[in-house]
Amino acid sequence: MAGGLGRVQRHFLVIAPVEVGGFKGSLQRWMIFRRCVVLVLRRSRVAVWRLVAEGVSVQEAAGRVGVSVGFVRSVMYQCGGVIPQHLLREPSGRYLNDLDRVVIMVGLKQKMSMRQIAKLIGKSPGTVSREVRRNRKPRKSYDARVAQIKAERRAARPKPSKLATDSRLRTCVQFGLSKKWSPEQISHRLVEKFPNTERMRVSHETIYQAIYVQAKGSLRREVEAKLRTGRTLRKPRRQKAADGRSTRRIPGMVMISDRPAEVDDRAVPGHWEGDLIIGADNKSQIGTLVERTTRYCMLVGLPQSRDAAIVADALIDTIKTLPAHLARSLTWDQGIEMAAHAKVRIATGTEIYFCDPHSPWQRGTNENTNGLLRQYFPKSTDLSQHTAEDLTFVATELNGRPRKSLGWKTPAEALNELLLTSQKQTGVATTT
Repeated sequence: MAGGLGRVQRHFLVIAPVEVGGFKGSLQRWMIFRRCVVLVLRRSRVAVWRLVAEGVSVQEAAGRVGVSVGFVRSVMYQCGGVIPQHLLREPSGRYLNDLDRVVIMVGLKQKMSMRQIAKLIGKSPGTVSREVRRNRKPRKSYDARVAQIKAERRAARPKPSKLATDSRLRTCVQFGLSKKWSPEQISHRLVEKFPNTERMRVSHETIYQAIYVQAKGSLRREVEAKLRTGRTLRKPRRQKAADGRSTRRIPGMVMISDRPAEVDDRAVPGHWEGDLIIGADNKSQIGTLVERTTRYCMLVGLPQSRDAAIVADALIDTIKTLPAHLARSLTWDQGIEMAAHAKVRIATGTEIYFCDPHSPWQRGTNENTNGLLRQYFPKSTDLSQHTAEDLTFVATELNGRPRKSLGWKTPAEALNELLLTSQKQTGVATTT
């Protein structure tokens, strides 16, 4: 905390036209400093909200603002993960900001005139005079913190929610939530059910606002339990950059929605799913590849690091052991370890597709296989201790296990049948 106060003190020295000293000899100066601390923390909250609204992760937002991860999470929980829109707008130079109000507060304490204060902040004396008159209470001094809070409340311009004022609409929404429908499904269903009743329309965004912002205490927990995600706060998605391009952290991703239909029905072999299983303290890892048609598993040794370049080289070496017709595509999640996916695609000819965020079911075969692999590689253990021979042994054992989905054949047998069939077809083609 001492380091945090030091930052606030330096900030105060920059914005306040007074010499602060050590804050020990003046109770008045100490009170001013405390108000500045509150304003600096409010400014940090606004900075966090703006970064989270862009889709920046909690850890990255904390690093950019210079606060702890716990501070960022507390800010998000306070607003239910729904960002206050009036705080996302960059203030124009026309209006006073929090720093201007601090200068006004300190200037008044120093018995400065309105004209002197106005010159310091670059505003007219009338603006300063109106600000002081509007926010100074009788027999009390001007408080920058209170004035800033009032200004933000006026900017918000709150109005009653549509769901709060219409009991019939609210009942229909509650019914949909009780059936575990998503807010978007509820919104569209209302249009189908009441095509000619304009008042029975509500956007899914309004429903989310009611859940995460307006619902409190036990009501919020009750409503959240009915959401399919079960989240206690909303997670903003990453926004697009000014030029319209995605701001995803992995450039050039091809999403699973663009994957050929032949992958989904498992009729054509050679389409794989991949992921990492992580060891104790996130310090070790093993790559896993599973073929969707045969459930054949290959393990990729990564004893030292999951750096993108190292993962790419290891995947290239593994995929090149396969015939070209059995290395058609690879589907992965959006882990940063696949940042060099273009290198893998160019070196192997294998198309790389990425799942949607937080959608492990889109790699269901791989997720199931990873669960089986935990019999050999338990959680919270050091995975770097396993040699290449160990990985080969485990893969062989897993590929020799009969599977109900394969008619009780083993993945190894199913893959061998595919290889034999392709060899016969190639032979026929050659003789003709």
